Amino acid sequence: MITDYPLYFFVFSFLLLWASAWLGLFFFKKHWILSDEIREDFGVVLAATLTLLGLIIGFSFSMATSRYDQRKNYEEAEANAIGTEYLRADLLPAEPAENVRKLLKEYLDQRILFYSTYNSRAVREINAKTTRLQTQLWTTVLAPAEAHPTPVVSLVVAGMNDVLNSQSYSQAAYWNRIPLAAWVLMIVIALISNLLLGYGSHSMKAGVKILPILPMMISIAFMLIADIDSPHRGIIKVKPQNLISLAESLPNAGTRLP
Repeated sequence: MITDYPLYFFVFSFLLLWASAWLGLFFFKKHWILSDEIREDFGVVLAATLTLLGLIIGFSFSMATSRYDQRKNYEEAEANAIGTEYLRADLLPAEPAENVRKLLKEYLDQRILFYSTYNSRAVREINAKTTRLQTQLWTTVLAPAEAHPTPVVSLVVAGMNDVLNSQSYSQAAYWNRIPLAAWVLMIVIALISNLLLGYGSHSMKAGVKILPILPMMISIAFMLIADIDSPHRGIIKVKPQNLISLAESLPNAGTRLP
């Protein structure tokens, strides 16, 4: 989707909205003259349309920021789950514990890459490696749990379950985007607003001067919403600060259960 590329979406929306305003100024205004009797009512319609557009943009911005915060929270939850399970691995026998810690480090590297990589093909490869590591991790803790089904070992299994679930929650949050219908609705209302703005200009000269302003402002708002809503592209992205901090601390991790 073009909304996955905020800068391109800005250019596309600006040109589209600007063309709509020019259409209202040079076509509708030329063929359907706006009389003084209806200009006041027209102003009410234009104001209501712009108000509706502002409300929808604000609502969409709120949706995008809530999803962004959700992705940040799940990144923190992943770091906590992996760090806790790394320490709980000490409750296993020596060999399985060493395997779990080794696999968790590899798994942590893949999770950091997932948040830091912006190429779609690379993300798919990372997800495939993550799935394989999840299978190995679960198998590694399952064997001692079946051999020694004690409450202590069950704690390790529960921690591994939290690790796997946290990744699923993060992936679901990355798939949770602003619906296409919301984008279509915003663009349609923005087109109508700019069309009415051009049509309602008092003169051609004044219309030409102020014509680009509204398309520019709306396009900037669209770009900001698309940037926040796009997980792997744009300027505003979730950085894996908690995961990176965990990776730096793992070699010096203690052996006490948190």
